[in-house]
Amino acid sequence: MRHPTVAGKFYPGREKDLREEIRNCFLSPFGPGSVPELSTGERRIVGAVVPHAGYTFSGPIAAHVYAALVQDGFPETFVIIGPNHNAIGSAVALAAEDFVTPLGTCEIDKEMASDLERWFVIDPIAHQYEHSIEVQLPFIQYFSGEVKILPISMALQDYETAKEAGSQLRDAIWDRDVVVIASTDFSHYVAEAVAKKRDAEVIDQILRLNPKGVYDTVLRREVSMCGYGPVMMMLEAVRGREAQLLKYGTSGDVYPMKDVVGYGAIVVRK
Repeated sequence: MRHPTVAGKFYPGREKDLREEIRNCFLSPFGPGSVPELSTGERRIVGAVVPHAGYTFSGPIAAHVYAALVQDGFPETFVIIGPNHNAIGSAVALAAEDFVTPLGTCEIDKEMASDLERWFVIDPIAHQYEHSIEVQLPFIQYFSGEVKILPISMALQDYETAKEAGSQLRDAIWDRDVVVIASTDFSHYVAEAVAKKRDAEVIDQILRLNPKGVYDTVLRREVSMCGYGPVMMMLEAVRGREAQLLKYGTSGDVYPMKDVVGYGAIVVRK
């Protein structure tokens, strides 16, 4: 088992409190405004970009993606790609252990992990202290305890690595019912006007389904975005037909602050 690292920090550590916090994210003025019910839906969503900060700040933005996923219908497996903030472990690392949160256990899709093991390393060290994948799980568990997950941690986020890893992931998921989530925040600790301008340029490239454009923009504009590698890898893997920005916000929307962090909720459809 991979036990939670940021329960009681980024989100409440008790089940009752966590469920209430997630509900509040949906009902927040910055959230979708209601808590949807899980349906079968059309299953057109194949990828998403979701923030991973503390729920107080980014939870309402993340709720926009999960509301869309709930209405579209959950897949059998969520592949969740997050940046490796701690820079320990393998460059692109799978997890083989089930993940535990206050809402229960998320089982690993062992069959898919086995298929990907020929390309990626199974490395629990890369996942041990990383929060970017963990914070996504309670949102999924709030609606269903049945779906499986496949966590992938990226320490190396250059374009070539993302392109190759995305291609390998695409081969593994092409005949499976999967949604690939790229877990990332956008600009970190810059003035709000700067964050909005730079983040808009990156988001424009995501909406164009252009992973190379994401990389070039992040470098050229010096965007302090922590998970551009997962975003590129997701875009390469799902090869969607259209992308939609559901909501953008910053930490400054929640509390007045001089420097903010940017958050975006984006879905990619087939």
